[in-house]
Amino acid sequence: MEESYKIKRATYHLYTFMISKLVASFGAQVYTFAISFYILQTTGSATSFAANLICNILPRTLAAPFAGVITDRYSRKKIVIVSQIATTFAIAGLLIFILTSGLSLPAIYVTTCILSLTSMFSGIAFTSSITGLIDKDRIQKAMALNQMSISFAAIGSPAVGGLLYGTVSIPVFLIIYIMASIIAVILESTMNFRLFTTVQKKEAEEKVKETMWQSIKAGIGYLRLKPVIMIMLWISLLINFLFGAFEVGYSYILIEKLNVESRHFGLTQGAFSLGMLLLSIYFSARKEVRYPLLVSKWGIVGLGVIMGGISLPLVLSISYWIQFSYYMLLMFCFGSMIIVVNTPIQVMLQKTIDDEYKGRVFSIIETMAMALIPLGMVIYGILYDIFPGQWVLLLSASMLVTVVLIMARPSVIRKAHPEVTLKEKESVA
Repeated sequence: MEESYKIKRATYHLYTFMISKLVASFGAQVYTFAISFYILQTTGSATSFAANLICNILPRTLAAPFAGVITDRYSRKKIVIVSQIATTFAIAGLLIFILTSGLSLPAIYVTTCILSLTSMFSGIAFTSSITGLIDKDRIQKAMALNQMSISFAAIGSPAVGGLLYGTVSIPVFLIIYIMASIIAVILESTMNFRLFTTVQKKEAEEKVKETMWQSIKAGIGYLRLKPVIMIMLWISLLINFLFGAFEVGYSYILIEKLNVESRHFGLTQGAFSLGMLLLSIYFSARKEVRYPLLVSKWGIVGLGVIMGGISLPLVLSISYWIQFSYYMLLMFCFGSMIIVVNTPIQVMLQKTIDDEYKGRVFSIIETMAMALIPLGMVIYGILYDIFPGQWVLLLSASMLVTVVLIMARPSVIRKAHPEVTLKEKESVA
């Protein structure tokens, strides 16, 4: 009876988790869409746009190790709920500031920093709790449904943002975000984050007695025992730096260089999310991937090829509608490849990392993955203001493919998956 109850609760968690992520992501992405357009249309500078991206990345990169320790020491449910409430207050504060003093870049940057911290705490706590919320047999389904919720929101929010931008004020976008955040808090409060937890109360109490630095060192020491994960961290470090070419360049090229209309830009973002959605549905229904690192390797190669393809309309003279259709297709493929890269690796990490270390390990992974992103944002923001965008993209895409082929070479794949045979190396599932 107890096991039957747990399975029922886990099923409830699957869909509550998905819905809470859906509404929170919808509000966040509508807000991000509006703010990105505001910055680019007001300043016309890739550097100013990159500065806002840095405000999103830098705070969470610096604070992530401490967030991991806090997540492993204290109630993950409370961390998630308090973070979401703080998000609500931050957006409400920006709304009040706009109504009294008007919108300004410094106010946007400060709010972005706060939202970066709250989303980081919430994200690490939620990620660390997956095996406590969901039974082991449905981890891949849970990760895929999580991606589905984000994709649903990402499909709708750019379309809504593109239609609303220019017809309603920024405060309307903020009100949408506030309402979505409140709904997410209510849903998250009904979940049992310790349903399948393996961490005993005595162990948790001992962790609290450790100093913050001792806890961080313990997490690093544990991670050193996982050489394959360490390789993945170094790949993430370099790949995310090179992805700055896409993060800064895509919006800048379409909005500033190609003069794509806001609603059409929103639709290309929607195509990206549709690709994520369809592949998430696929992963939620199929059996678990056998060789996740191998799948992710070729997925990253695919991302590099697609990233280079973004530059094509800058080189060739093509009509507006062909250009728009091309970016729709390209972004659909890009979104699909993101899921191919992320989902198998996320499941692998959930199943190989001990529960009592998950907060610290996932926070270290996040720190390493994002450590060079702020530098990348600064460099690429400057490069796009100085050099032709097509050459920046093509060079970065070439480096991206080269890095993953070298660092995820066959010997590394065999270390991660010793059972891979010569014939199976060519397989991706």
